[in-house]
Amino acid sequence: MNKYSLALGALLTLSAGGAMAAGTLVFCSEGSPAGFDPARYTTGTDFDASAETVFNRLTEFVRGETGIRPALAEKWAVTPDGLTYTFTLRKGVKFHTTPYFKPTRDFNADDVVFTFQRLIDKNHPFNKAAPAQYPYVTDMGMDTNIAAVEKVDPYTVRFKLKAVDAAFLQNLAMSFSSVQSAEYASQLLKTNKAGLINTQPIGTGPFVFKSYQKDAVIRFDANPSYWRKDELKLDKLIFAITPDASVRYQKLQKGECHVMAYPRPADLKGMQSNPQLQVPQQAGFNLGWVSYNTKRKPFDKLEVRQALDMAINKKAIIQAVYAGAGQLATNPMPPTQWSYNKSLKDAPYDVNKAKALLKKAGAEKLTLSLWAMPVQRPYNPNAKLMAEMIQADWAKIGVNAKIVTYEWGEYIKRAKAGEDDTMLIGWSGDNGDPDNWLGVNLGCSAVGGNNYAQWCNKEFDDLIVKARTLTSQAERTKLYEQAQVIFKREIPFTPVAHSTVYMPMSKKVEGYKISPLALHSFYGVSLK
Repeated sequence: MNKYSLALGALLTLSAGGAMAAGTLVFCSEGSPAGFDPARYTTGTDFDASAETVFNRLTEFVRGETGIRPALAEKWAVTPDGLTYTFTLRKGVKFHTTPYFKPTRDFNADDVVFTFQRLIDKNHPFNKAAPAQYPYVTDMGMDTNIAAVEKVDPYTVRFKLKAVDAAFLQNLAMSFSSVQSAEYASQLLKTNKAGLINTQPIGTGPFVFKSYQKDAVIRFDANPSYWRKDELKLDKLIFAITPDASVRYQKLQKGECHVMAYPRPADLKGMQSNPQLQVPQQAGFNLGWVSYNTKRKPFDKLEVRQALDMAINKKAIIQAVYAGAGQLATNPMPPTQWSYNKSLKDAPYDVNKAKALLKKAGAEKLTLSLWAMPVQRPYNPNAKLMAEMIQADWAKIGVNAKIVTYEWGEYIKRAKAGEDDTMLIGWSGDNGDPDNWLGVNLGCSAVGGNNYAQWCNKEFDDLIVKARTLTSQAERTKLYEQAQVIFKREIPFTPVAHSTVYMPMSKKVEGYKISPLALHSFYGVSLK
């Protein structure tokens, strides 16, 4: 028995006789979160374990949809110029009570002001006590666009923007906008323990954090004071961290978990024929790609990127890696995203032309690192196999690719620092807006953040920055279509595939909805 099974076995003996406690749902997750402060991260692994369990936001996405609904804000008003948003806050919302924090008041405007001032003000006292990067806020330009966050009264908050942000309400529903407790932050500052905000989280969400054992398990209890009582139908929630997809499937079959993330495509037929399981599916709002570090030589040369791009046999990869559950990708966003440019085409797979381009660039017999993710993601079910196939493809044009991998948190950290030559990565849409693809992954402000290609093209950037300030979807679409043409010309990364999302689970699970934003949410979920 491996360490994951041992840890899980200990947790499941929660009631007399060793049976699983009533109302305890076990989720076989794919990796360990790097921490529990959502603002610091950009991956679903981190958000599932924090934003979707412990926290709430001013607005929130409707489960299973990309539309938003009121959350900690009951309602809002926007001025005609689109620059001022006034939020009326929900009353009677309580922060979690834990062994390390006991709130003396309900949620109010002070918490919203603290949350966002910490994100946009590098000199905020909390940031000096617990230095951190807030990549999403920076990548989306929110740190420079929010001019002020003001408390009007205890239950009214006003945001003032410098420029119109067409997706502002959707951005506030995203995981990184999770509202923190100002009272808890003050307690941490006074005791010189500000760093604990990332390891001992306090929120208003449906589940209360209990404990975390890296690479093994996360435990949550239902929040007895949760303000959406009709959506809380579990007593306990357990994340059984299980990196191997085959082991996750074994646990699901044995009843050791109720829901599993990211199945191997090869296992889907067996899952679908198992009478004890249900396997809902949904077209993926995602994209997997090969990124080129454009700040490193010779990847700063277009001819090198063109050569590597046209030497990848995408069709073979989709057949082997996605096993029929993938669709060929061309653009830096999925075709279901509005503003997708349908006119763009891939360069044909051409080994001889790729060799000629490398020779022209003076990059014959090129040796490079190819990073492969250690976890399964919606956009890439088997990064190791994909890397091996690309390695073989590039060998045909004289390129020696050395495959490298790291633990997931370390992988992301090093990639953002630009340590790779080329890497496998991808994205699942976070808010349904095109800027979430083009700005977050390719914008100049995202270099050093989620722009893993380290690519800054002024012509491209001017288009997407301008598009953010427009409210007309037709006008924004024109600019995003032009930006995609520039992307296709410059090739900072090679789009490989979009995948169908499958969520295998026990037939005992009721009410689970697949998120188009690749999050795993368990409020509103129950067990028969």
